[in-house]
Amino acid sequence: MTVTPTRGMIAHLGRARPAYSLAVFRIAFGALMMWDCWRFIRDDRIWRYWIAPDFHFHYPGFAWIRPLPEAWLELAWLVMGTAALFVMLGLFYRLAIIVFTLVFAYFFLLDAAEYLNHFYLVLLYAMILCCVPAARVWSLDAWSAPRRDRRVPYLSVFMLRAQTEIVLIYAGVVKLTPDWLQGQPLGLWLRARTEGMWLAPMFQMDWIILAASWGVIALHVLGAPLLLWRRTRLPVFLIYCAFHGANAWFFNIGIFPWLTIAASTIFFSPDWPAVLLRRVTGGQPDDAASDRSDRTISLPHIALMAAALWLVVQIVLPVRGAAFNSEIRWSGDGQRFSWRMRIYDRQAVGSFVVTDRATGDSWRVDPEYFLTWRQADKMLVRPDLIDQFADHLADLWRQQGHDVSVNAEICKSLNGRPCQVFIDPAADLAQTDWALFGTDPWVLPLKIPAWGLRSQTDPEFQTFDPAGTHR
Repeated sequence: MTVTPTRGMIAHLGRARPAYSLAVFRIAFGALMMWDCWRFIRDDRIWRYWIAPDFHFHYPGFAWIRPLPEAWLELAWLVMGTAALFVMLGLFYRLAIIVFTLVFAYFFLLDAAEYLNHFYLVLLYAMILCCVPAARVWSLDAWSAPRRDRRVPYLSVFMLRAQTEIVLIYAGVVKLTPDWLQGQPLGLWLRARTEGMWLAPMFQMDWIILAASWGVIALHVLGAPLLLWRRTRLPVFLIYCAFHGANAWFFNIGIFPWLTIAASTIFFSPDWPAVLLRRVTGGQPDDAASDRSDRTISLPHIALMAAALWLVVQIVLPVRGAAFNSEIRWSGDGQRFSWRMRIYDRQAVGSFVVTDRATGDSWRVDPEYFLTWRQADKMLVRPDLIDQFADHLADLWRQQGHDVSVNAEICKSLNGRPCQVFIDPAADLAQTDWALFGTDPWVLPLKIPAWGLRSQTDPEFQTFDPAGTHR
């Protein structure tokens, strides 16, 4: 009997594998989410992000999601933290991971100004964990049901591997930009963060910054595929650990480095935790750790189709920006959900002018009068948020009986470039809509396409001053 490639792939995805690597990821994921929930409570971020603002930016199609009253928001956060604890312990796992995912998705969608790639990654991992049996071993659920099968279909491990591989490769591909290849904005960040430290003289050397910039690309574009090969997996993993450790030290990026390290362990053999534990303790082999490749677990067709669709979306979504006739670094078209992590340094200053069409009376609006400083800072560099804020101002004046136009006067700097007018000051943003599937004519084009380490020292250019002047 001839086995077709498709049937062979399905059989491979259905092969029973030890559940230990999946359990380690579940435990690490739950622990990191619990820690992050505590950090938000400790630093009062729940209030700053979702309670203090009077206005929340929305994602397309999700304007109906509104903040709950303060007490309920805090309760929801506690529920999410408790669910993360249950996920870590593997107690009522299926219910716990679903509750965690739903509550996390609610907070994620509550304000588009708070978008972070690592929030998006958490949501993706949580959704995958909702669908895989990650509590078969090393969980309270497994302890209460000792006769339950402690192996999982390889598809469960494969989905986490594939998702992590996609993220890592795109994180390198998106850095193939003129600025990054010439050392910016990495040079800006490293020099600013090491000022006054013993490391400062090293990062004043352009060649070190350039080597680091190109090395980051190589680590992701070449290193990520090498995680799939057994002979190179461990050394590449150790390099990744050093890289993410350096990121955590240099930059304030929360749990992302640790989450990525935890996810990278999924590339090792599914029984690696049990093997490691046995070598350390000298215990006996566990039947669940044996790799019985002859046994196949039947996979529902709907699960296979859903997995295929998921991967297609994850591969296509990050490259949608190629369909826009604009400079993504500047316009932001197609930037979200594309793993463009830590590759921009964007600063802007500006205000809005609201004008009554009938009387000609005008008001100059400082965004921080209606937004928190954090929201205003993020809004001024993102056209979709600028358009939403302009519509919000028009609605506020309309409620007072005024029919108004709204114009933006915004000066923006990208990766240390001289400040440039970002939005056409003549465009009435109250009469425009942000283009979800196209470019916005009211976003002015970037004047300097490439900006590297040497550009900053060129006397022809002036450096951006966040206070709104040039020096």
